[in-house]
Amino acid sequence: MNLQRKLSILADAAKYDASCASSGSIKRDSRGGTGVGSTTSGMGICHSYAPDGRCISLLKILLTNFCIFDCSYCINRASSQVQRARFSVEEVVDLTLNFYKRNYIEGLFLSSGIIQSSDYTMEQLVNIARTLRKTHDFRGYIHLKTIPDASEDLIRQAGLYADRLSINIELPSKQSLKRYAPEKNIGSIHHSMQELREHIDESKENRKQRKKVVSAPNRKKTKTSRFVFSPAGQSTQMIIGADESSDNKILTLSNYLYGKYQMRRVYYSAFSPIPDTATNLPAKAPPLVREHRLYQADWLLRFYGFSVEEISNTHNGDTGMLDLDIDPKLAWALHNLDFFPINVNRATREMLLRVPGIGAIVASRIIHSRQFHNLRFSDLKKCGVSIKKVAPFIEALGRSPNSVPLESNGLRNYFKASTSTQLCLFD
Repeated sequence: MNLQRKLSILADAAKYDASCASSGSIKRDSRGGTGVGSTTSGMGICHSYAPDGRCISLLKILLTNFCIFDCSYCINRASSQVQRARFSVEEVVDLTLNFYKRNYIEGLFLSSGIIQSSDYTMEQLVNIARTLRKTHDFRGYIHLKTIPDASEDLIRQAGLYADRLSINIELPSKQSLKRYAPEKNIGSIHHSMQELREHIDESKENRKQRKKVVSAPNRKKTKTSRFVFSPAGQSTQMIIGADESSDNKILTLSNYLYGKYQMRRVYYSAFSPIPDTATNLPAKAPPLVREHRLYQADWLLRFYGFSVEEISNTHNGDTGMLDLDIDPKLAWALHNLDFFPINVNRATREMLLRVPGIGAIVASRIIHSRQFHNLRFSDLKKCGVSIKKVAPFIEALGRSPNSVPLESNGLRNYFKASTSTQLCLFD
């Protein structure tokens, strides 16, 4: 099988992995005349976005789609009839370097099916990252999917060469994992996540101490060891809609992962029925908007000070499911109307962030602008506020919202009607 055909198969097989964001690494470049690639600036190429809005291209492939595991939900499971392919270590290295030199990519996202054993597969992934870094002085971004059952030494080596590591939690519950992926062990997954966190924390502390030594006045320059381990942290992914887990359960697990393992990101991947799927899996995919709502709720957890209970337990009765018709913040607001209206000239940042239509950037603009004068309603538009969305929930100089809409049952319908509906391709 030629290289182009392998690339076509293994790039397509990698499309189900959503956790390929490339932000958060340390700064590396090759402007000094040595090395290849940097972290500052077709087939198998995916696009991610850095915090500053830059679009970053990654070569996103599997080392192989052969797998000894038979996870019911996976297109590459052992019993699947898909066409198989496998790259060699040298082929992945050459593809990465050639794509980079042609300005197609800025980094590599590499995952793999399990072949022979977890340790053997992990060793292949580590060899690719090591060869790129040590032999070719590649300074671009590398994200490796690690294998929980692999040895601690291999996982530690992976973190020395990769910018980010990720271990998939797979499914929201232990029971579901046992039912659909019996070869995988939830204990091993959590153990590996804890191990990664300890190494990442050790690396951060090492860099912090090293910075203090270098910047200390009147101190002779001493060579200190530098330990850099997965500087962009770790991430994970779970499949949504393959089991009966509620959104409350999913968000509770995500919140735990953020707190326990300092996860940089939890990715949600809507279950997609695959050819010759197992009979114990749903025949139909969940609404794609559910994945979108979970990402919105995840954002509220991480950056807006909301709790899981506030987000998921106030909607759709006691089902623990998010409202698919409106976004989670708006849904919370409509169930907590006694919290409003908020006076934009006196409210704290935390209060402003709970107003539908006001995000972190807009809240900062409001707080900055009101230092110079009290804000009128017309001033908010200059801050980037969607007047239509915030009008029922805020007060400004010379204007208070009509109390009737806040008490009206039609307020939800008002917002629902103003939301664009995604059309379906098929009936």
